[in-house]
Amino acid sequence: MQGFDALSVLADPRRRAVYEHVAAAGGPVSRDQVAEALEIGRNLAAHHLDKLAEAGLLDVSFARLGGRSGPGAGRPSKLYERSAAEHAVSLPPRGYRVLAEVLADAVEEAGAEPALYAAARRQGERLAREGAPVEETLRGLGYEPYADGGVWRLRNCPFDGVARNHPGAVCGANLELLKAALGGGVRIDPGPEGCCVVVDRGTCGTKNNESLF
Repeated sequence: MQGFDALSVLADPRRRAVYEHVAAAGGPVSRDQVAEALEIGRNLAAHHLDKLAEAGLLDVSFARLGGRSGPGAGRPSKLYERSAAEHAVSLPPRGYRVLAEVLADAVEEAGAEPALYAAARRQGERLAREGAPVEETLRGLGYEPYADGGVWRLRNCPFDGVARNHPGAVCGANLELLKAALGGGVRIDPGPEGCCVVVDRGTCGTKNNESLF
């Protein structure tokens, strides 16, 4: 039922906006920061944040902002960030994750990674023919891109659940998919979170690689 609970919590437009702001922040934020960013009251921000935390969509931690410590530093602030837990709703229930694990096992046991990578490139080429801007392509695939200097980093890995058990097969296919879809400028550069792939902002081959950020 957890997926249904999360879905119902996000049905409120204001609460969904709060969740999207925290998710896009890429790190812990306070209720005051959320209230200021969304131009809502602090108590309303806290209400929505706590509801999202109760549903398992946000993680809660406590820390003093600004690096202050010792006497007079004040009480730690309650901070929120997106939970790493996955939530999915399917009616009727579908077991795609199970099948993905089975297929990844079979690929590795058969040594069929080259065939997997070739299939990923073909899928990427189909996406490239659509001619969408880089960010639109990445967002449509669920990567959640954000600008970081000369690259787009990807806050979310859409294949994280399977990649944890099969990093070679899944991360390799992921790389080949994006290289074919974006026309170059795609490489492995793991960060502390999110997808291990980064996209060079100035060398992608799509028609429009202007940043939206």
